[in-house]
Order: sequence, then C-alpha cells, then structure tokens
Amino acid sequence: MRKLMTFALVLSLALPVMAQAVARTPQQVVEETSTRVMEVLDANRETYRQDTEAFLQGLNEVLDPVVDFEGIARSVMTVRYSRSASPEQMERFIETFKRSMVQFYGNALLEFDSGDIRVLPPSGRGEQSPDRASVNMEIRANNGNVYPVTYTMVNLDGQWKVRNVIVEGINIGLLFRDQFAQAMQSNRNNLDRVIDNWGGVVAESRDVVGANQ
Repeated sequence: MRKLMTFALVLSLALPVMAQAVARTPQQVVEETSTRVMEVLDANRETYRQDTEAFLQGLNEVLDPVVDFEGIARSVMTVRYSRSASPEQMERFIETFKRSMVQFYGNALLEFDSGDIRVLPPSGRGEQSPDRASVNMEIRANNGNVYPVTYTMVNLDGQWKVRNVIVEGINIGLLFRDQFAQAMQSNRNNLDRVIDNWGGVVAESRDVVGANQ
C-alpha cells in the first residue's frame, strides 16, 4: 500500500512537468482545433443544418477548451458596463455570448464545405510573447479567393486560448464591443434587455462581415 501511495504521489507531482513537456504552441492549438472543427462539421453537416442544439453542442465540445469565452465577453462588455452588472447578469451574458459566438463561427464554416484551411508559421517579427501571440490563417476557397484570418491568443495557466479574431481586417472583438455599446445606448442602459436581444446584435455583426467579403 505504501508503495502504491508513493507511486501515486510521484505521478501527481510529475503531471505538471509532463503537461509542460507536451504543451502546444499557439499555432498548434489553432491548427488542431481548426482540423477538429472541420472533421466534426463534415461528419454531421446535414444534421447540424436541421438541429441547432446538436450543432451547438458538437462545436462547443471542440471550442470550449481552447476559446476564452469569458475573457472575450468581459472585453466586449468593457469595464464601463461590467462594473455595474450583477454576478447573475455577468454570468448570463457570458453564456449568451458564448452561444452566439459558436453560432457566428460555426454558421460560416457550415457553408464552407470545400477548399483549404491553412495555419501559417510564425513570422518571427514579435508575433509572440510569453503570454500573448498572434496566429495567422488563410482560408482558400475553391474559386481561388483567399480569406486571411488572425487569431489573438493568450496564455492562461499554461494553456493557449483564443481571445480575439480578425477576419479580412475586421476586428470581431472590437466590432462586438462597439455594437454592445450601441445596444446599451439604444436600450437606455437596460443590460437585461441587451442580453435578451444579443442574438440580433450578432446577426448584424455577421451581416457586416459578410458585406466586406
């Protein structure tokens, strides 16, 4: 029994070291996640088009471990509004924002069933620091169009996670932040109403991105 307990203790102490040894780079996180997302979509494309909940659950399983949804949501709300939000309101907005982000990202890829997604190697021009990095990607459609995407990554407790996305020069985080502020102004700073109607705000954002493609 003592040997078993000793082995368990040694193993538990070794796990953080092992985790660091196999820690993925920001590029690897983006590449592996993109590959996995497309595999999930390709295997369930028709089902997802008809079943929204299955669609969200399938993508959530892939994206939740590698996307800092809470950090993005708080950045979108900004300190100006989050400091007056109750814990319940903050939690509700994070969950609402997470759902809308998965739909925003997934719906675009749901229609992308041909072409190639390629993560570019780091350029070596200051794209990465110990706690922040940029990862560039190219989405090449079969018609020859190339869509550049840049992911802003943050290192949270030794794991790289997505904090923002720039699509063809459009900063999605900044776009959401501006639209959140506009929604608060339009709704006379009624945070509950803005949260309830956030899906419509995201739809407007999707139209903005689509109009620039």
